Amino acid sequence: MATERATFGAGCFWGVEETFRNLDGVTNTAVGYAGGGKDNPTYEDVCSDETGHAEVVDLEFDPARVSYERLLDVFFSNHNPTQLNRQGPDVGTQYRSVVFYYSPEQKTAAEAAKKKWSEKFSKPIVTVIEPAPKFWRAEEYHQRYLQKRGQTHCAI
Repeated sequence: MATERATFGAGCFWGVEETFRNLDGVTNTAVGYAGGGKDNPTYEDVCSDETGHAEVVDLEFDPARVSYERLLDVFFSNHNPTQLNRQGPDVGTQYRSVVFYYSPEQKTAAEAAKKKWSEKFSKPIVTVIEPAPKFWRAEEYHQRYLQKRGQTHCAI
């Protein structure tokens, strides 16, 4: 089975991971940090809002079972991509809406999805689409955080 990679930031990574982890065709997920300037950041570093990193979910998927376009639809439908640097009660650049792409095809698909989804919102979508930088895996207690606690979503 040939798998591909996708990385999305859509607010607090716990809920984003749970959403994608339960999607048929997603074979592995990890939460972490990407897009900033500090090597090997900690959760505390990222929460300082000074590293430039976003909280992200990095996933491996089987394109024969789930398309990248379907992953983008799940991404756009499970957060508010019109909010700049925030999701719900979480505020800061680490909660920004971002798609990190791994190929020209993923970039094209992300741009097309952003355009498609922009027609569904009354405000402009602020999601940033950027080449995938180094992914820094978060501390182990963050991995599958909601699953470990028997929760299916973040409580607000």
